[in-house]
Amino acid sequence: MPVAAQPSTAPAIERIKPSIVAVGTFQRTRQPQFRFLGTGFAVGDGTLVATNAHVVPAALAAGDDPETLVVVLPANEPSQRVVRNATRAATAAEQDLAVLRIGQPALAALSLGDSDQVRDGDTYLFTGFPVGGVLGLVPATHRAMIAAVTPIVLPTGNSGQLESRVVRQLKSGAFDIFQLDAMAYPGSSGSPLYDAQSGAVFGVVNMTLARTTKEAGLPQPTGIAYAIPVRHLRELLQGAR
Repeated sequence: MPVAAQPSTAPAIERIKPSIVAVGTFQRTRQPQFRFLGTGFAVGDGTLVATNAHVVPAALAAGDDPETLVVVLPANEPSQRVVRNATRAATAAEQDLAVLRIGQPALAALSLGDSDQVRDGDTYLFTGFPVGGVLGLVPATHRAMIAAVTPIVLPTGNSGQLESRVVRQLKSGAFDIFQLDAMAYPGSSGSPLYDAQSGAVFGVVNMTLARTTKEAGLPQPTGIAYAIPVRHLRELLQGAR
């Protein structure tokens, strides 16, 4: 019996790409001027960019040549890339999520799905910059299956083994994250995890939160990718200013 052809993911990827940005800082006299920190994507009214909180620097260099927070709209030709100033609009530290605000013109905002409907075995795509600008600021897309919907915090047998961040998470309440059957790299942090047909976002890829909580007791990180359910981003957007 012939295998049924799978629907093409190309249309969804092409719709997603204009909404993907590189998050970093800019300093005029620095080489390189742009320092890549992670991936972001347009949400809300298109002047908001979702990313991971750890991607956004806590402080920027001051002085005669101040460092500024920016997002870069990628293009195949460096001369065609657009740099937009950004400011922090909202942060959810425990979920490692942040929302940035940029000026007009607005970008094509991505829609947010219902992450409570995500189940083991569901397949999604994520698009971002896995190795930053090393291979050029061109968005790359990867396929990921939901390997498990699992709590972010698994308490150890000895409370002395818990790091301060884990203790704070336990106090604020553990929450489920998506463990992905996919390899992701630090530059993928902040990438949208989205449906291959509708383009709706169901999670935000994260490479740091799980390593400092769920995998804290391991001698080396596993390299497994995780994603924060998008319901936490939806809540954060309500408080974005």
